[in-house]
Amino acid sequence: MNKTYLKLSLDLDFILIAITASLKDYVLCHQINTRLHLDFEKIEDHEVFFNVDEPARAYSKYYFYIEEGDNTFFVVANRNREGFLIPEMNKVDYFMVIQGYMDKEDLNSILSGLNKLPDIQVAAQIDPLKLKSHENLVI
Repeated sequence: MNKTYLKLSLDLDFILIAITASLKDYVLCHQINTRLHLDFEKIEDHEVFFNVDEPARAYSKYYFYIEEGDNTFFVVANRNREGFLIPEMNKVDYFMVIQGYMDKEDLNSILSGLNKLPDIQVAAQIDPLKLKSHENLVI
């Protein structure tokens, strides 16, 4: 009898920015909206199953879309009452996920804008492929 195997691959073609800021999610997004002239809105929480026999864990999520560049932005909380979305990044409070093509100049502008916000300790780009729990970031 022949066996058939199903091979799944995750689409990790996005830019990931780790943000450390001791702010509530809505305050962070308000500051980003005000200072960087973006328009993040709260949407349905990002749900992740860590164990099959447990309910999904929900992480706060915000959304913004730029039509002219066809870029989709998400801000997702890294922690909730049950634990971390990406446990190996336990010093990070939020992740900004950017889907779609973005040139280096625009990305550097966003990074420098985030780092200029007074309540953000650090915002840095990280490679999602280097994270052990990268599948939790697939939105």
